Amino acid sequence: MGGSMRKRALLAALVMAGTVPVVAGAAPASAGVTPKRSCPVTYGVLITSHKPYRLPAKGQYFKDGPGGTIKVSVTQASTITYSLSASLEVSANYLFASAKASVSGSITKSVAVTRGHEYSHDVHSRKYGNMQYGSNGFLVGWQSNRTNPNCRNTVLATGTAKLPASSVGWHFWETSS
Repeated sequence: MGGSMRKRALLAALVMAGTVPVVAGAAPASAGVTPKRSCPVTYGVLITSHKPYRLPAKGQYFKDGPGGTIKVSVTQASTITYSLSASLEVSANYLFASAKASVSGSITKSVAVTRGHEYSHDVHSRKYGNMQYGSNGFLVGWQSNRTNPNCRNTVLATGTAKLPASSVGWHFWETSS
């Protein structure tokens, strides 16, 4: 028998036997196929830690003593602004929005120190009184993230930021010299 005759005979035998070749593991075309999970690519900043932190105003440091009373007032205007450490550039807007939501609503990019705030404090004998004006802000740890199409997150950058708050005032401490 020739090659084409053998093929016809084999096909006829399969049809007569009522068998149709089936590939193992193949699903019928009508079966539901689960598509791969897909997420939109998004970026965000997560605040990972925070603690109170004083941000001093430039030129607002005074020392007096030994002993007595130290009396100070804000005599010049200045501005306290945030500082940011990063391994990569991160959007300050994302950082501030995240910090305001998770740490404190009083966090701001900068705060003005104005005239007219006086303060006095007694100083122990043989000690020096130190006064410094500043903002009662926060030191925050942060990380910048990207959500990938496969729905997994990638950390793009991490760092810390010193963020002033709208609360300002004098800080007093004593030293031996």
